[in-house]
Amino acid sequence: MTRYHATSNGNVPFTAAEEAACDAEEAVYLAAADDRAAADARDKRNDLLAATDWTANSDVTMTTEMTAYRQALRDVPTQSGFPTTITWPDKPA
Repeated sequence: MTRYHATSNGNVPFTAAEEAACDAEEAVYLAAADDRAAADARDKRNDLLAATDWTANSDVTMTTEMTAYRQALRDVPTQSGFPTTITWPDKPA
């Protein structure tokens, strides 16, 4: 597919070198898709952990369910489908 530069004089097709450079840039971007998904998943995991950090205070007794939930969150990156398929644990009541 030919790419074009939009100019005031109309569309100007890319040169072969511009096409090759654009193809290389797209390949790099696509190759990093899993890295971006993993970073997003870790950000979500970290936010969920941060929301329950108060349960780890020394003056609070953490329930067994909360302990298991927080461990499951920490284990998210070890899931077999990570980062494309993630089973998020349910937060205990």
